[in-house]
Amino acid sequence: MDIRNIAIIAHVDHGKTTLVDQLLKQSGSFRENQAVAERVMDSNDIERERGITILAKATSVEWKGTRINIVDTPGHADFGGEVERILSMVDGVCLLVDAAEGPMPQTKFVTSKALALGLRPIVVLNKVDKPAADPDKALDEVFDLFANLGASDEQLDFPHLYASGIGGWADETLEGPRKDMSALFDLVLRHVEAPKQIARQDEPFQMLATTLGADPFIGRILTGRVEAGRAKAGDTIKALSRDGERIEQFRISKVLAFRGLNQQPIDEAVAGDIVTIAGMSKATVADTLCAPEVETPLPAQPIDPPTISVTFGINDSPLAGRDGNKVQSRVIRERLMKEAETNVAIKVEDTPGGDAFVVSGRGELQMGVLIENMRREGFELSISRPRVIFRDEDGVRLEPIEEAIIDVDDEYTGAVIDKLTGARKGDLVEMKPAGHGKTRIVAHVPSRGLIGYQGEFMTDTRGNGVLNRIFHSWAPYKGPIQGRRQGVLISMEDGVSVAYALWNLEERGKMFIGAQEQVYQGMIIGEHSRDNDLEVNPLKGKKLTNVRASGTDEAVRLTPPVRMSLEEAIAYIDNDELVEVTPKSIRLRKRHLDPHERKRQSRAEG
Repeated sequence: MDIRNIAIIAHVDHGKTTLVDQLLKQSGSFRENQAVAERVMDSNDIERERGITILAKATSVEWKGTRINIVDTPGHADFGGEVERILSMVDGVCLLVDAAEGPMPQTKFVTSKALALGLRPIVVLNKVDKPAADPDKALDEVFDLFANLGASDEQLDFPHLYASGIGGWADETLEGPRKDMSALFDLVLRHVEAPKQIARQDEPFQMLATTLGADPFIGRILTGRVEAGRAKAGDTIKALSRDGERIEQFRISKVLAFRGLNQQPIDEAVAGDIVTIAGMSKATVADTLCAPEVETPLPAQPIDPPTISVTFGINDSPLAGRDGNKVQSRVIRERLMKEAETNVAIKVEDTPGGDAFVVSGRGELQMGVLIENMRREGFELSISRPRVIFRDEDGVRLEPIEEAIIDVDDEYTGAVIDKLTGARKGDLVEMKPAGHGKTRIVAHVPSRGLIGYQGEFMTDTRGNGVLNRIFHSWAPYKGPIQGRRQGVLISMEDGVSVAYALWNLEERGKMFIGAQEQVYQGMIIGEHSRDNDLEVNPLKGKKLTNVRASGTDEAVRLTPPVRMSLEEAIAYIDNDELVEVTPKSIRLRKRHLDPHERKRQSRAEG
């Protein structure tokens, strides 16, 4: 059977997964009466809740006698480790662009990776039925983007289609019949070349492992494209590292291939197809699986280095061990090492004390997803504020700079530009009207300056601004950047909070807790209205008297507390604070719970 391998790439929320749903339905991958979830490729709970793709996933459809292997890639740069590896398995890319928003930062990220590999793109202008859609403008912006990224003449001569993923149609013109996706299927068959590897089917077996997984029944599994030869269950093969060192020799226990939504055992893997192999115990991502006589590993795509690090520690608060069942540092270390094995964009290092671990990755979202997965598994953790990773080159200290693209109502542009270019040390690159009373601002800002900015940004823009960011380059260190300006309210007692005490504290600032909640000494219960920290007593009840008079016993009405999400809490804390994460709670606390220890530490640092 003829084969085509294609990846679908796009910015977050431009409709990749919805489009793949339609391709699966219209190719007959589902039975007529089969119950199928919306965004069927988002298999992970967090992917469904947030509406984003985190893990790259493959599927396949048949169209006019040709098998099309489709890979749904993450759109967020924090999960770029997945994108880079996946693109090495395909022969073409389908770039999906929102006809209203045009190319966005993560569009640029994944497209640059695809163009660098020499892949020829197909451009699909999605959501052309939106009221604000301007497909012609979006198409011009895509062409400019390709030219800026150094695309070849062949890549710039790209075909394009107009589509609506949710409507289930794609056409060559805006005035097309808007019936189905057949135009996209046919274009893939015409434009994407058959894998060159097909010609190497008689050579010794070689395959580059691009994704690693685990199956409860067959154990460790590696997925990739077969570069040469054939392989079937029972064959003996070996694994080579990127440097050519032999890792292990093993027998293939199973060969699986993607058929619709499921992986099914097949008799034989042939060059050009995307398959999954089981039977290894040590081989991992970027290793070459090959016949015993092969000595040279396949070249593996280099991975962009991490830009931020977070310290994962044990939960040593007075409330430790009440919600979760995985609290020991040994168990936390095992889980982090397992994550680092399957996710090449994450690095884990031990700290001298042994009860905390430094985890380095691509961004706050990636860290937030890892922490969220761990808390759902029953872990209790204490998490530090994200720190930027610096580099030294020729004696110059370099820091990561991010490109921030912001769409904001015209009236709020002044506040946004002032924050980014002032205290946060950013440089304004471009500012232009985006239509419908909005302005698009492009700025290059140090990663340090964007940590914790999201909440402030939403306040400044009254919740109407959209901020997208992506790693841009390394640049010389820009000097100190001021952190959070407000102090915090710290509990001085252990116990259960009292409504009357919180009511009296409301004039001091915003509360993070409500009445009848467990608190402990050193726990942060609110934000101070001034710039200094303040120790308060949230347990102080009202003094009882034997006098009853009108007005004396008014009902206490509390302002609803501010409840932070995990990412908001991690971005909010200062360097001397931690986020306590358990399966049921997210609490803020000081690193040192004892006030005398905190004073001694601040004197030592001062």
